[in-house]
Amino acid sequence: MPRTGHRPAVLLASAALLLAGCTSAGTAGPRSETGKPVQGGSLTYAVDTEPVSWDIAVSQQDVTGSIQRNVFDSLVYQDPESGQFQPWLATSWEVSPDLRSYTFHLRTDVKFTDGTPFDAQAVKVNFDRIVAPETKSQYAAGLLGPYTGTTVVDASTVVVTFSKAFSPFLQAASTPYLGFYSPAAIAKFGSQLGAGGPADVGTGPFVFSSYTKGQSAVMTRNPDYAWAPKTAAHQGPAYLDKLTFRFLPQDSVRVGALQSGQLQIAKSVPPANVRTLEADKRITVLNKPSPGAVYSLVFNASKEPFSDIRVRQAVQRGIDVDADVKSVYFGIYPRAWSTLSPATAGATTGLDNSWPHDPALAERLLDQAGWTTRNADGYRTKDGVVLSLVWPMMPQALITQQHDILGQAIQADLKKLGIEVQRPRKDVGTFVKDLYAGKDDMSDYAWSRADPDVLRLYFNSALPPSKGGANGTFYHDADLDAWTEEGLTTLDPAARTAVYTKVQKRAVGDLALSTPLYVGSALFGVSAKVHGLTTDANTWLVFHDTWLEQ
Repeated sequence: MPRTGHRPAVLLASAALLLAGCTSAGTAGPRSETGKPVQGGSLTYAVDTEPVSWDIAVSQQDVTGSIQRNVFDSLVYQDPESGQFQPWLATSWEVSPDLRSYTFHLRTDVKFTDGTPFDAQAVKVNFDRIVAPETKSQYAAGLLGPYTGTTVVDASTVVVTFSKAFSPFLQAASTPYLGFYSPAAIAKFGSQLGAGGPADVGTGPFVFSSYTKGQSAVMTRNPDYAWAPKTAAHQGPAYLDKLTFRFLPQDSVRVGALQSGQLQIAKSVPPANVRTLEADKRITVLNKPSPGAVYSLVFNASKEPFSDIRVRQAVQRGIDVDADVKSVYFGIYPRAWSTLSPATAGATTGLDNSWPHDPALAERLLDQAGWTTRNADGYRTKDGVVLSLVWPMMPQALITQQHDILGQAIQADLKKLGIEVQRPRKDVGTFVKDLYAGKDDMSDYAWSRADPDVLRLYFNSALPPSKGGANGTFYHDADLDAWTEEGLTTLDPAARTAVYTKVQKRAVGDLALSTPLYVGSALFGVSAKVHGLTTDANTWLVFHDTWLEQ
């Protein structure tokens, strides 16, 4: 599903909170006197998590998509400022009136880094591989939705079809998860694509040269690259010779390495360190509000105690979201009121201040639900059963953005109401197995995606985690199902906003299926020597135009 730093199965633009001193328009770093890009150099970028699988057709992790974006191109490019779609590997396209057929006209000058041509057959091979049962794709298969097949018209024309209207496809086709491996690499390496390194053959500005598990991934410049989106600052190969991703899960280590000059960029700067880094003239803080679904608690409403809406409402009102978020994130991340980030088309302000912290109401709701007695430890009971919620944690190395600390604050809030919150630590395999089975009471995640269709993944009953969705509520609601399906039938922005507003209000307001916690941002610490750094529509860093001041 998402990301507690991740998406569900594996561990997983408008209200901007731009900090003083941050650059704008997605670029970072001061310009040199001439502003002329410099060819060459090696840039080191520290990230906070390491991919479990490098296979873009299989992995659901944000970190996989963000790193592999530099290796794999897409049919279309989504402009991060306007949200509009621009040509990339496809020069143009047509969408059928019923939104069930998309015809793409492809560039004829693109080659994979193994020298083989990118063509219509490569599109078919990759899309068919994603939906093949043996691939075991979850997220990428979900992005293809009701896919029925790809037809090769000729070498530069391909038609992608669906069994029903599917309006989010262009946005899905702009992501690296629907990017393209060389068919020759697929045939040669197959399941080994998840191991990363030279087996990952794409058309992007960088070549995946090597991978050392637990340490780093190294990419080198693709000297033949000549098909960047027209919005790029330059055409032709990337300026950097080498791009190294280091895996440093500890916040203090990443920040310290940035300050000492051991690396040029650090991902996920802790909010507690933002002001200090801003005061350092050698460093710029880049803050980009993340689109998609905000970081939330999601309630499993398929079983007790959350099958009772009064318990869900009590937990929602019993958590002091304002105080908890402010204490952990120092005002850098604003508290959330709705599932969609304000940086996403279709977000609503209609839920703002509609479910404030109200412990007295929470107490009454729990009493009404029958949890009226307490045991010696102060926890509520009913018929001899303790009101206890199981909310699992991932291994510590996979926890990001101080979610464990925020979780402690939430535990304390709920304990005051007499609710016990158990936080067992689970290995990845057990975590995923239990998630698929709907075994736990609560889960927590965000999901970065520049399209409101993310709400379908969250609240449509046909999309639990085991089927590539993010519906950890396991709840069936006819209205939510109908509305999220209705959103697939139109490309009209106003119509989509109207339907997704109804979804947000019903899911969070009427049914209390989740508690949105905070609106996240992609926070990067960037050396002042870095120029031309941009972010894509998902707030992932793009290095094609990046260069280093010598």
